[in-house]
Amino acid sequence: MEAKPWKLLIVEDEPELAMGLRDNFEMEGFSVVAAADGEQAVSCAMDEQPDLVLLDVMLPRLSGFEACRELRQRGFSKPIVMLTARSQESDIVTGLELGADDYVTKPFSIRELVARVRAHLRRHTPKAELDRYEFGEISLDFRNYSGTRAGLDLGLSPREFEMLRYLIQHRGEPVTREDLLEHVWGLHDYPITRTVDNHIAKLRQKIEDEPAEPRWIVTLHRSGYKFLG
Repeated sequence: MEAKPWKLLIVEDEPELAMGLRDNFEMEGFSVVAAADGEQAVSCAMDEQPDLVLLDVMLPRLSGFEACRELRQRGFSKPIVMLTARSQESDIVTGLELGADDYVTKPFSIRELVARVRAHLRRHTPKAELDRYEFGEISLDFRNYSGTRAGLDLGLSPREFEMLRYLIQHRGEPVTREDLLEHVWGLHDYPITRTVDNHIAKLRQKIEDEPAEPRWIVTLHRSGYKFLG
């Protein structure tokens, strides 16, 4: 069964910015709900139980600070990332002391925002240690780095095993090239992402019936990859 996408609550009273954030996150594979003021934010978060809240500070009815405090008092434990044009240290400290997990000042890069949201979600979504996994005719033993297809050795390299492990742990979720570079290669500056595409192409040659029309590792336009096994 394919995993459900992460659900994101966007709380923003500027319609154009709210629509832009919704479009970008939906394009990245998120399920998005929205609220336009602080009271709606609290109600929607408690009803919808999103995986993360993007919460603007300057909101009508209840400010973002007040909404954050109310959510934490009600037991909402998922990450809250605050969005604001303010950059004073006192505002940042206020948000964090009220229970926010992060603070992003406008204007911001949507790519950076998506990356930070994913980082918080990964930290709050523990993944069970993966020792063995089977899909189709393929059987993988990650402890011993052994993989077979219909009983025949796949000849996977250790890095290919680690790529598969990461993709399988996030099955049904979009995985960016930067995710793979960080968690498989240990790179954080992302000097080049083409190497990921090359490794994926080689991996498909080993696990796909038709590498040009992959069944297990599909490409997501402008995003990265998704494992469907």
